[in-house]
Amino acid sequence: MPHAETTPQNAPNLTAVLFGLSGCLVDFGARTRLQGNPGTDHAQATPGALDSLISLQRQQIPCAWLDELSPAISQALAGGLPQWIRPSQYAETIKPWPAPDACWQALMALDIERLDGCVLVSGEPRLLQSGLNAGLWTIGLASCGSLCGLSPEQWQALSAQERDIKRSKATVQLFGLGVHSVIDHLGELDTCLADISLRRLKGEKP
Repeated sequence: MPHAETTPQNAPNLTAVLFGLSGCLVDFGARTRLQGNPGTDHAQATPGALDSLISLQRQQIPCAWLDELSPAISQALAGGLPQWIRPSQYAETIKPWPAPDACWQALMALDIERLDGCVLVSGEPRLLQSGLNAGLWTIGLASCGSLCGLSPEQWQALSAQERDIKRSKATVQLFGLGVHSVIDHLGELDTCLADISLRRLKGEKP
């Protein structure tokens, strides 16, 4: 997987990357939200998730995950993720999504001093709206988030045409929110982050 060398020369480094947990880093299809308790396979990393985290760690870009599931469920889902990625637990005192508070709290926990160059990646529309409200760059995930809501086995069982239809519908919904980019899954994140770096180099703001 390409790493820092994919970032355009002279492009500003990213400041931080926040991830949704369910339907992004783990729990393909965000099924825990519907079922209430994580199944034994829900903690499995989604395609490209671990490689993405390794790439960001190599570039020394701070990362955290956040979710609004209970701490016990979130910790069970995150059990297979690297220990260095910081959790940002949902607190009852924080306004729920799509208010921006949870994103700001996650960045404060990382000791981030500015919003410039901060990115949120998620397959959950309400969290993406929170990121937009917080002033972050946002990347939506079309296939592994709650908009498709399928397990990896169910997703693979679909025909290529059926997957394209579901992916297209999710992509339209995500862009309808106003997100800055949409990718299928985290296997495409490195290229997408490089594109955001190029857009920042050209002076674009989130």
